[in-house]
Amino acid sequence: MDLLYFRVLGPLEVRLGERRVSVGGPRQRAILAMLALAPGRVVPVDALVEAVWQGRPPATARTQVAICVAGLRKTFKEHGVDEEVISTSPPGYLLRAEGHRVDAVEFAEAVESATTAAAAGEVAEAAWRLDTALKLWRGAALAGISGHAVEIEAARLEEQRLTAYEQQAALRLELGQHRDLVGELSTLVREHPLREQARAQLMLAQYRSGLRAEALSTFLEGRRLSIEEFGLELGPVLREMHAAILRDDPALTRQPRARAVVPAQLPGEVYGFTGREPEVRALDRLLDAAPGTPTTALITGGTGLGKTGLAVHWARRAAGHYPDGQLFADLDSPVAEVLSGFLRALGVPEDRVPAETAERSALLRSTLKGRKVLLVLDNASSFEQISPLLPGSSGCCVLVTSRVQLYGLLGQHHALHLRLDRLAEPDAVRLLGAVAGPARVAADPGHARRLARLCDRTPLALRIAGARLAAKPHWTVRHLADRLTEDSRRLDELSTGELDLRAGFAASCRALTEAESVLLRRLSLLAVPDVSAWVGAALLDTGLTRAEKLMERLVDRQLLQVVGTYARGGVRYRVPELLRLYAKELCERHDSEAEREAACARAYSGWLALALAALHRERLPEVGWSPEPEQLAELVRDPQLWFELERVPIFSVIHQAELAGLAPIAEALAAVALPQFVGDVPEQPAPARDRRTGLITTGAR
Repeated sequence: MDLLYFRVLGPLEVRLGERRVSVGGPRQRAILAMLALAPGRVVPVDALVEAVWQGRPPATARTQVAICVAGLRKTFKEHGVDEEVISTSPPGYLLRAEGHRVDAVEFAEAVESATTAAAAGEVAEAAWRLDTALKLWRGAALAGISGHAVEIEAARLEEQRLTAYEQQAALRLELGQHRDLVGELSTLVREHPLREQARAQLMLAQYRSGLRAEALSTFLEGRRLSIEEFGLELGPVLREMHAAILRDDPALTRQPRARAVVPAQLPGEVYGFTGREPEVRALDRLLDAAPGTPTTALITGGTGLGKTGLAVHWARRAAGHYPDGQLFADLDSPVAEVLSGFLRALGVPEDRVPAETAERSALLRSTLKGRKVLLVLDNASSFEQISPLLPGSSGCCVLVTSRVQLYGLLGQHHALHLRLDRLAEPDAVRLLGAVAGPARVAADPGHARRLARLCDRTPLALRIAGARLAAKPHWTVRHLADRLTEDSRRLDELSTGELDLRAGFAASCRALTEAESVLLRRLSLLAVPDVSAWVGAALLDTGLTRAEKLMERLVDRQLLQVVGTYARGGVRYRVPELLRLYAKELCERHDSEAEREAACARAYSGWLALALAALHRERLPEVGWSPEPEQLAELVRDPQLWFELERVPIFSVIHQAELAGLAPIAEALAAVALPQFVGDVPEQPAPARDRRTGLITTGAR
C-alpha cells in the first residue's frame, strides 16, 4: 500500500503515492496542519479551536472540530487508507505517523544527519544531505493557512530553513564553491538583510571570487541598515570579516579541498528509445528517496527486451542528480578489472589500486563515501558478482540489469525491481519507424503492425527489422513481414552481423541444467499461447511439483513469462515467441523424433484427461498420460474457469494432434471439449477448417 505523505513545507498538501488527496475547506486544512506539525503527539482540542477561530470560537466549536476530523478520516478511507490515521486521544487528537511520511520530519532528520556527517569531517556528504533537506521546501511553510498558532509554527520552520541554508553555504565555501554561491547568497541577503551570518558568507564568497570592492560594499550596506533600523553597529562576525578583507588576510584565500575526479562513463543515448514510461516513472522515485533510503534498482528481462537501453536512457536523464560522476560497466568483464577501472576513474592512482578483489572493493566503498555517484552495472549474472561493486554510501545510486533474478539484491538491499515485458504495439511501431524511417511505416500502417507482432514487439528484433528496411530502401514493409511469416526462417531474417538474436538466446540458455534445457526445448513444440505447470510435467513425464519447480527456474532466468495467476487456475506461463523458435531449433538438434513425438503425445493426452475430469467423465482408452488423481481433481476444481483458460490451447492442440497422426486423441478431445465452446470459437490468425472433422483449427500462436 502507498504511504500518505503530509507536506507542510509549502502549501499544505497530502499525497498518496502519485495521487493528490484533496483536503476539504479552510477549517479542515487548519486542523490537519496543526496535527501534521506535531506528528505522533496529542494536539488538544482547545489548541485546534484556537487555530481555527483565533480567539472567537462559536459555542459549537468543539463539535465542529470533531466533524472536521471525521471528514478527514472519511477522505483518507475513500482513498484506500483503511487504518486509522487520526486517533482520538484525550484531551485531543493525534496524527499517527507510523507507516506514513511528514516532510517536516524528513527535513529535521536530514539536517541532523548532515550535522553528524560534518562533525565526522565528511564535508561533501554533509553538504549533499543539507541540499536534500532544502529541496523538500516548495515555498513558504503552510502558505494559505492563516491563524496565530499556524503562523508561529510556520515562522519556526522558516528559521530552521534559513539556518540549514547557512550551514550548507559554510560547507560549500569549504568545498571551494564560492563562485556558485555569490548569486544565491545575494538573493538570500536581499530577502533577509539582517541575517549577519549569511551576509558574512556572501562577503567571503565575493572576496574569494575576486570581487573585493563588492564584498566591502556588502558590509557597508549591512552597517547602514543596522544603524537605521536599530541604532546598533554590526556584530563581531561581520566586523571581523570586514577587517580581514581590508588587510587581505591570507586565511580568507585558504585553498579549498581539491575537487574529486568526475567520471562520465555512460554510453550514448539509445537512438529512437520509445515507450517504457511506467518504468521511467518508477525509476524517477529513486531521485526522491528519503535520506538513508536504499537507492538501488534491478531491471530484469529476457534477451532483446531493452534492459540496457532503459538503464542508459534513465541514467542519462538522472545524471545531473549525481554531480560526483557516473560509472558504467559491462559485467562480461571480470569483477577485479571492473573494480580497478572504477577506482582509476575516481582518481585513485594505478599504483595504489590493491591486487586483491576484496581490498579493491573496500577501497571503492571508501572512495565513494560522501560522494553522489550513479553506477550502472550491466548484464549481471549473480548477486555474488555485483556484491563487491556496491557502495556503502546512501548518496550513491546503483542500477543493475540482468537476465536472471538476483534475490540477494532484492532481499539484502531492498532494490526496486522492474521486470520488462514486450513493448505495447503502438510503441513497437514507433520504434520500427524511428529506425526504418517514419515515412516507410506511415505509408503501410497495417503491415507495420503485422511486422511488429512478428518481431514479438521485442526492441532488439524491431531494431534489426528496422535496420534491414533502412539498408534496403527497395523493400516494402509488407515484403519484410512476408519474409518473417515462415517460422523456420524468421530467426535467420532477424540475425544480421553484430545484431544477432540467436547469440543472445544462446547466452541465456548456456547456464541451464539439463532438465531445464529439456523442458524449454519441449515447451517449444506446443504452438499454444500459454500453459500451466502440468504441461511441463507431461512433456518431461515427471511429477507436477518437480515440473513447477523447473518452470519457476526458467521464470527466474527470464526464459518463461508469467502471464496470469488464478486462485483456482494456478499460474499460466508463456514462452516468448522468438525464444520459442530458437528452442525449437535446439529441440530438433538435440531430441530425437521419437522423443519429441512422445512428449507431445503425453501433453495432448493431458488435455484430454483434464477435460474429461472437468466434466466428471470416465477416462478413455486414448488417454496415455494424466496427472495423479488428487492433482487431477485439484487442477479442474473450477471446471468453468479451466475451460476458459484452456479454450485457445484446446483448439490448437486438436489441430496439432491430428497433424501428428494422433487422430483418436484429437477426435476425443474435440468431442469432449468443443461443446463447451459453442459459438465461442477463438479468433486466431490464418484459420483453416479441417476437412474430416469440420473443426476450425490453426497452428498459429
